[in-house]
Amino acid sequence: MAASLRLGCRGVLRSLLGNLLNRGGVGALHTAGRQRGVPSLQIFMPALSPTMAEGNIVKWLKKEGEMVNVGDALCDIETDKAVVTMESNDDGILAKILLEEGSKNVRLGALIALLVDEGQDWKEVEIPTGKVSPTLNAAPVASVGDLASQKPRAQPGKLGLRLSPAARHILETHGLDRNLIVPSGPRGLITKEDALRVLGQNSTAVQTPAQAAPSPQPEKAPSPPQAACPPSGYARPLIPPMSIPGKPPAAGTFSEIPASNIRKVIAKRLTESKSTIPHAYASMDCDLGAVLKLRKELAKGDIRVSVNDFIIKATAVTLQQLPDVNVAWDGEGPRQLDSIDISVAVATDRGLITPIIKQAASKGLQEIAASAKVLAQKARDGKLLPEEYQGGSFSISNLGMFGISGFSAVINPPQSCIMAVGSSRAEITLAEDQEGNPHISQRQLLNVTLSSDGRLVSDELASRFLQRFKTNLENPINFVL
Repeated sequence: MAASLRLGCRGVLRSLLGNLLNRGGVGALHTAGRQRGVPSLQIFMPALSPTMAEGNIVKWLKKEGEMVNVGDALCDIETDKAVVTMESNDDGILAKILLEEGSKNVRLGALIALLVDEGQDWKEVEIPTGKVSPTLNAAPVASVGDLASQKPRAQPGKLGLRLSPAARHILETHGLDRNLIVPSGPRGLITKEDALRVLGQNSTAVQTPAQAAPSPQPEKAPSPPQAACPPSGYARPLIPPMSIPGKPPAAGTFSEIPASNIRKVIAKRLTESKSTIPHAYASMDCDLGAVLKLRKELAKGDIRVSVNDFIIKATAVTLQQLPDVNVAWDGEGPRQLDSIDISVAVATDRGLITPIIKQAASKGLQEIAASAKVLAQKARDGKLLPEEYQGGSFSISNLGMFGISGFSAVINPPQSCIMAVGSSRAEITLAEDQEGNPHISQRQLLNVTLSSDGRLVSDELASRFLQRFKTNLENPINFVL
């Protein structure tokens, strides 16, 4: 009876399939599939900073099937400056996440997610065909794996081969031909493992190169020993060699450390600054006696301010008195800045970032202290908004809390100056009282070093700035009132 029931079901299925084929053939099946797809609203990788070319998806803050309103936080994206939260510009249901958490080097304009209108079946969302993501190193997610597999893999010896940074380093170091490597990465990417595999296959041949038959040469005087040279096929000496994944590291080898987008931008900007800006340096000691005394008095009234807050305020007041220092280089010449915005360097796990205290000259000491504390915490958490770290007219870098007595900082272009602040030190001097009697006194001195752009700030102007800053800092009651 069970066998007859199965045969009966098969007959019904054949009949239904025959009717469907008679109506439209196989094409009808595809048409029906497309009609079931729910149209979607596409979400692309946005430009969250002016210099951003690509970003990393750190974390999705919404799940598939969850309702999204305008202004809701969708995901955290690591830009070339910081980790920024991307907000939704539309209402709907998050139907499909096309690039999962941890996707690296996602190009601007890449499709990362799909929204559908409220009330629609988000599980039946229609996924766009074609290239979903122009990422460099991120493999396609499972939901779009069929789409990615339709693109033909690049073959050796043809155009279109792409190299990961590690693979490029191995090829250049060992002089390997990229056309001999079969790529295993997504979209024809030659990975580090591909290069290491070919390097291992060629190691025996490289170590025993074929040599031509020796020809008789006249005897020469023995020459002093020289350093061993690599084989002629090598681009540069094999020192140090790269460690092989999965094997214990050998002596003298190295392992690659992936660089974040923020670290790449820091390296680029520091190199640009030191190679294009003529740095000039000037140092001066300032007496902190009045600052420490006033700080102690303010603490009695439950007003908590740091020495760095006094330095920020004194700098802003000095820039107000000497506006010629509050300038920037726009590529062709100086540009006078209307507002005094102080960038304060903050060290984070992702690198150095400079949140900005805007209109610092018009803010009170307590307001500066509150702003500096909030911005520093947001910088360490990677939650700074673009407008909170872009711009600025003058930078301050304080390493005094680390015990650094004095140092020279690198200018943050297009700003004209940055002031490096070290730790304070006690100094005993011989002084006279009002009656002329000598006595021993102790001063607390603070060393500051001004790095200035020689194209914008002359040595004479830099000296006047430091002298005026010293006067303001040693008389804090003037700018506090």
